[in-house]
Amino acid sequence: MNVETSKNLGGVGAVLLVVGALAGFANGFAGALDLVGLILVMIAMKGFADHYRESGIFNNALYGVITAIFGVVTVAGVAVVAILNVMAAGFDIRNPNSWTQQFTDFNSFWTKFSSVIIGVIVALIVLFVFFVISFIFFRKSLDTLATKSGVGMFRTAGLLMLIGAVLTIILVGLILIWIGFILLAVAFFSIRTESTQPTQTKSTAPL
Repeated sequence: MNVETSKNLGGVGAVLLVVGALAGFANGFAGALDLVGLILVMIAMKGFADHYRESGIFNNALYGVITAIFGVVTVAGVAVVAILNVMAAGFDIRNPNSWTQQFTDFNSFWTKFSSVIIGVIVALIVLFVFFVISFIFFRKSLDTLATKSGVGMFRTAGLLMLIGAVLTIILVGLILIWIGFILLAVAFFSIRTESTQPTQTKSTAPL
């Protein structure tokens, strides 16, 4: 895969991540855009890793994705266990009266669900840690790509997304990550492809 193809795939993938993040607030199917965008970006990173003969470009990005997936799966597992424990305790989440009865007696509520609440809090902390680690790997990948391609905006995008990951506990963190995706798209499209050398014709010596 040549540089032109990699830059286009990466640019389009980053744009899909930007659009998917915006559409996520209004459309539940926006996750499909994010998934396709992420896949295209990863394909592009693999192409650049092969072109520049630098495996770290792809490997660090892959480690970042795996770390993020592991964090999400961990939280999802905790959520399932929490729901099962709540149902086993006789709490019907579909019945509004059940909510009223449980919250009326706080001591009874805390006795039944304290382990669930603590588990959810721990799971969210774990997700936050894995989220930050994920963007640390991704920043390393973009730093290497910035050095190899000469496009410094990759480095800026990676740093901005890492800062955003650290600040995800407040809304501004998500905004910074979204801006980082925009810079990533611009960086991909800013990569210069190798110019083709003009064909040289043999000149015939004068008779």
